[in-house]
This record gives sequence, structure tokens and C-alpha cells, in this order.
Amino acid sequence: MNIMLNNPVLYVVDYPNVDAVEVIDKRRGVGMLFRDEAARRFRQELRELSASATQMDDFENWIADRDALMTQPAIYH
Repeated sequence: MNIMLNNPVLYVVDYPNVDAVEVIDKRRGVGMLFRDEAARRFRQELRELSASATQMDDFENWIADRDALMTQPAIYH
């Protein structure tokens, strides 16, 4: 398990042993889990965004495109 990103908008955890990425939208308290090819593509897109993002709005706009996928309630324990 590797924390890829932890900012005021997103919390992203990489699970390389199972080729998965978990994404939590902190603003809405929902998340999703990407597996296999979708996880690999998400990792690449996140790396590209992280390299070019200049403000938090960049992350907010980027994750807004994935709102329909964010259906699982995030439960903190």
C-alpha cells in the first residue's frame, strides 16, 4: 500500500500487489476503486496532473470528470 496523494481534495492509495487504486473525494465523502488497466491509466493521469497542477482547483476540476464513478461512501475508521 502506497499513499500517492493526500491533499484537501483527494486521498489516493495505490495497492500495487493487486493492481488497484483507491480514490476518496474528501469534499463529498465518496470514493471508488480502480483495478487492472483502469488503475494503470488512473496512475498515469494522476502523475501527469501532479506534474502540471498549479492550484487545488486543478485537482477539483480533474476529479469532477469522474463524479459518476464516485459512488461508494467513504467510511473513516
